[in-house]
Amino acid sequence: MDYHSPKRAVNHLLLRYAGQQQRPVFFDIDVVYPSLRALERAYALIRAECDALLAERVDMPRYHDVNRPATAISATTPGDWKVFMLELLGHRPGTNRALCPATCAALAEVPGVLQAFFSVLDPGKSIPAHDGPYLGYLRYHLGVRVPRRNPPIIRVAGQRYEWKEGEGVLFDDSWPHEVINEASEPRVVLIVDVPRPLPLLPRLVNHFVLWGLAAPLYGKKVVQKADRHGGDLLA
Repeated sequence: MDYHSPKRAVNHLLLRYAGQQQRPVFFDIDVVYPSLRALERAYALIRAECDALLAERVDMPRYHDVNRPATAISATTPGDWKVFMLELLGHRPGTNRALCPATCAALAEVPGVLQAFFSVLDPGKSIPAHDGPYLGYLRYHLGVRVPRRNPPIIRVAGQRYEWKEGEGVLFDDSWPHEVINEASEPRVVLIVDVPRPLPLLPRLVNHFVLWGLAAPLYGKKVVQKADRHGGDLLA
């Protein structure tokens, strides 16, 4: 069964409740999802685990090797966009998580996490404009390692945001967005997806698409590709 067709249909429904073309671009974390602040409180530990991954040159797949539909945005500009997956729709790569216990402990303080991974951009690696494929989630970024010289930025629906180490930002991934990166050092953010706040009916529909369709048909496959040794998944 292909979950993409029902996902597209549900997008039309969710767009009505999200605010159509007037829907927000950036969100106030303290109002919409205050539990995400746990990640900022744990920043020092998260940064230390990230630094260890990079110092030990832990193998990380390129994003388009994990998620083939992303090839057009991941593989078409110079440099690599690598990911270190920690969680996706209930599937958790045990090998990866064992290297980041403090990060995973902080994530456990955020109810409803749909996806969590370190996103690592090579120096100078930009990401062309694109929009997220589904309206049922919001995307959070925690700046983990941000070059001080020529710091990269993300532009979402024309609105510019410059990452800052230890600072989180929450935005609507379904708007067109791009990363402009001219830095000479790697940029790392912790990406966390959480459910979009919705009224009861669309929330139930969204839950079914995410957990009833995407989790078994997409989540397990992606996490197995992303696990550095293809190891066991934790339920």
